[in-house]
Amino acid sequence: MRRIFSLFMLMLFGLCSINAQNKIEKITLTYGAELPDDSYKFVKIIGESNNKIYALANKKDDFMLKIFDSSSMKQLSSNAIKLPEMNNREVDFEDIFLLNGKLYAIGSVYNKKDKIFNLVGTPVSDKGELSKNGTILFDAEVEKKSLRGDFYFKQSQDEGALLIMHTSLFNKEDAVKYEIKLFDDNLKTLFTSSEKVHFDDNKKDYQFTIADFELNYKDDVFLVINESYRDSKKKEKVERFEVHAFKHDNNYTKEVINIAFKDKEIINCKMMSTNKDILQLVGFYSSVRESGRSNKELKGVYNATIDIASNKNTNLKFNEFDYNTKVKIMGERRAKKGKDLKPLYAITSIIEKEDGGLILLSELQYVFVGQSQGIGPLAFTPVTYIKNEIIVTSLKADGSHEWSNVVPKDQNATVNTMSLWFGAVGSGGNFAVGMAVGIPLAELGKGPEYLGAIPIYKNGELNVLINDNVKNKGITELDEVKSLGNYNKAVPALFIFDQQGKLIRKDPEEVIKNELVIRPGVFYRKNPKEYIVYSSRKKQDKLGRMILED
Repeated sequence: MRRIFSLFMLMLFGLCSINAQNKIEKITLTYGAELPDDSYKFVKIIGESNNKIYALANKKDDFMLKIFDSSSMKQLSSNAIKLPEMNNREVDFEDIFLLNGKLYAIGSVYNKKDKIFNLVGTPVSDKGELSKNGTILFDAEVEKKSLRGDFYFKQSQDEGALLIMHTSLFNKEDAVKYEIKLFDDNLKTLFTSSEKVHFDDNKKDYQFTIADFELNYKDDVFLVINESYRDSKKKEKVERFEVHAFKHDNNYTKEVINIAFKDKEIINCKMMSTNKDILQLVGFYSSVRESGRSNKELKGVYNATIDIASNKNTNLKFNEFDYNTKVKIMGERRAKKGKDLKPLYAITSIIEKEDGGLILLSELQYVFVGQSQGIGPLAFTPVTYIKNEIIVTSLKADGSHEWSNVVPKDQNATVNTMSLWFGAVGSGGNFAVGMAVGIPLAELGKGPEYLGAIPIYKNGELNVLINDNVKNKGITELDEVKSLGNYNKAVPALFIFDQQGKLIRKDPEEVIKNELVIRPGVFYRKNPKEYIVYSSRKKQDKLGRMILED
């Protein structure tokens, strides 16, 4: 007889049938049959359509498309992803997307002679078979291979369209080029825009950032540009903080929305569009000295609201971190001295509340690159991904601070890579693309996917699921937390926040050896209360559904 786990065993699973459940509070979890042992690990749950679940798995540099029955979660097929060559050149796999039930594998190839960076989309059948013919999505002209930049992807909310941006640096011209395109579910181009921005690199503290891009339910496209420098003569900080809007109803004509402010510097920005035709911009900001020089550390959180119909910035609030949040993160002594937080936090989730306010999850993230071992192209470089505490911030509908709290965690994972992927991601010198720490698909399946968190929100209550060290049971203070250590031996921790920000922690009553562990970095959000998740331990793998009850 199969064993039913205890109330708190949300993230540790045995070899139970699809009917067996784990439950904690209002969250239930059901798991399917054990997956075939082929040494491939899941790196992405692509989506669900036509009673099938589609997932991407890898082993070293090889990728497989795996298809499962939705009800039993039994594997139906497993096919290698080998993109067809383009002009006798091997195409590097980038990602795979499901658009209105149609699968497309995306790959890139660099043409050294013409200095063109191509992006190609290849249809994949519902049986997992790749077409021999692909569609060229981008012919991006670049300065040279080392500055070829990178492609960034964003799927529409209804998963029927794909927004892709390419960015690259032209050092000789002191310019940044960015190109953005929108494709429908047949990979037909709906919109394209390209711009080369020249800058004066001699300006003090100059920085040009493409902070974020977004696609709303009307297939309107938005891009955030942040340019800043210090005017040494006037002793002031100059900021250009703009949203470039390309609306479907206006034939995608470029419209510029300026967000004006003084004596502050924008550190980063994330956007979220709502079905009320509102564009929400959130991020961290820094204070500026009398000399015009930025302090660079995080003073607090800002919220800018844009009415899409009128292109007006209807609200702008800058909220300093409250004392209690600073005490939790840096200690009472530093908090009393008025110290600011290190600029290592990235917004990972934006949640719209019922009252029109927002909840932000901001995780401490950074990458440590070790010294390479070996010679030439066979050299291996250890790369450590760090994902520590999460600042949870609730904002009122007017953008002002409501409450803050901290999810205590200390997590890291190291992988050995043969190439430094972030050497060509479109960042260099004073130019950057403001994305959070990205973990390449090729590096997942080796540990980093155990890091991070899964946020679940409904009816004013936020649940945050993480993997944790068994020795941290009951701990809610950051300075008492022990590092996750061996993530294969992780245990679950559930943090529940009520509407006033009060935190309750739930842990398993007992730890059972050799149980499966959830991988928070690999999940698919089907709707606000249903998630498809993945768990594993050594050679045991399962897919499951995590549901938040009403």
